[in-house]
Amino acid sequence: MFSLFPNQEKTFLIQKLTNHLPTSLGDSGDFCILQRGLVRKRPFRETHAPVRESAPIFQKDLFLTTSLWYPFRYGFYTPFTKMEDTMKQQDLLPLPVLPQPIPYDLLFEPFSNSSPSQKGRGRPPFAPVLLLKAFIYKALRGINTLTDLAFEFHNNPSVYQTLGFNLYKAPPSIERFSQFLRGTPNHFFQNIRIQLVQTLLLEKVITGKHLVMDSCPILANVRENNLKTAVANRFDKTRIPKGDPDARLGIQIHFPQPFKKEIRYFWGYRNHIVADAPEEIPVWEVTHPADVSEIPQAIPMLRDTKETFSLIIEIVGGDAVYDSEDILCFIIKDLKARAVIPRNPRGESTTPSYTLKGDNVHCQADLPMYRKGKTTHTRTGITYLQYCCPIHFGKERQRYLICPATHPKFLSQKGCHVTIRLTPSIREQIGYGTDAFKELHNKRTAVERIFSRLLSVAMQNSPVIGKLALQNYCTIAHITILLVALAAKRSGHDDKIRFVKSFIPTLSREASKIIL
Repeated sequence: MFSLFPNQEKTFLIQKLTNHLPTSLGDSGDFCILQRGLVRKRPFRETHAPVRESAPIFQKDLFLTTSLWYPFRYGFYTPFTKMEDTMKQQDLLPLPVLPQPIPYDLLFEPFSNSSPSQKGRGRPPFAPVLLLKAFIYKALRGINTLTDLAFEFHNNPSVYQTLGFNLYKAPPSIERFSQFLRGTPNHFFQNIRIQLVQTLLLEKVITGKHLVMDSCPILANVRENNLKTAVANRFDKTRIPKGDPDARLGIQIHFPQPFKKEIRYFWGYRNHIVADAPEEIPVWEVTHPADVSEIPQAIPMLRDTKETFSLIIEIVGGDAVYDSEDILCFIIKDLKARAVIPRNPRGESTTPSYTLKGDNVHCQADLPMYRKGKTTHTRTGITYLQYCCPIHFGKERQRYLICPATHPKFLSQKGCHVTIRLTPSIREQIGYGTDAFKELHNKRTAVERIFSRLLSVAMQNSPVIGKLALQNYCTIAHITILLVALAAKRSGHDDKIRFVKSFIPTLSREASKIIL
């Protein structure tokens, strides 16, 4: 017959010998004093209490110390491990009931866990890739401040370990995160972003054939941007805010109603991007102060995009702010692509200042204007014909003392002046009113949705100040979007490459369903 407790005879003997041991341990504190050797020495005590050593139980057992009783006890009793087959305890929670870990390993698969640089003086270093993972986690989780990020790692060690940090070392401090943004060169993040874009091109997630350009305002954390505060000369561009000396004055254009434009001023920066229109994924980005216009940034961004990734660009789109002769010539002649940029009526008068009658040009007073000659612009190479007031420069001076049309510039600037362009304009090659142009121009709204996702990962709320820190912060936001697109492609979720914040929770729920 199988016995639940083996070695019953030894167990009975040891119980017989030690039946008085618990009572003696409770009554005598001297027995608990650990002493060397097997025989216990009687300690000296000054007391009027009756001597209890005359009792039979003390005479029998108290001469032994724990050094002697310990091997007797564990030699007779059966260890608990011998009864594991009969007393196996079930798990408190079944494995399918436990929540599955969030699959951040799939997201950070393109990163290599490089070791930190050689330690010198100062605090022990952290690997830059690990700190980058921490900021990507901050963007996906919508954590606003560095204080909340440091608390998240203290409060959630499992996530801290999943990102690759050593669980037995203290998490990075707030100052370490801040120094990482303010002191790391931007080319470190740009190299990672370029590698991710190249990987997306190799895996055919994006093609780069149809590109769109735009810029997004980024407000600096200065009191001048808070309209509730009283600030003198709030939007004076010569008065640099003390909260962020690198921020500059810029404008935001809003349309509160259709065809009604409203202009607002702000202190901050602008993030300029070139994106793939069909997949709505950014390909190139750069951040400058807000006073830097979009026009001088367009050609360098398009050139760098083509040369870095060896793209075959077919279509380049943008809003009317990019309607510049240089940009259009670069797109059509250098890139051999189609420019889908609407015409900007800047500098164009709604009422013509002259009329053509045969070979003559007549002014507003219906007088033939005086032809002054030709002029060629040195930078653009465009040739113009110049015409001026016939009363000031022509033969009509003897007939009229004042302009019959009362031109406002007759007395101040010697009458009217007209320049007629002789060189054909590059805009003549663009079919602005065709249905194909309108259809392609409607796809330009993809860049607005890209900026919406970038803002959703807290690109606007920089936890630090300074141009370099904000450039790094914006580049990290772009890296986050590229990582999500690459992880969605490799996990077989091609339809979720734009699900920036909901992709990881969706993947975690699907993994839980498979286990269940």
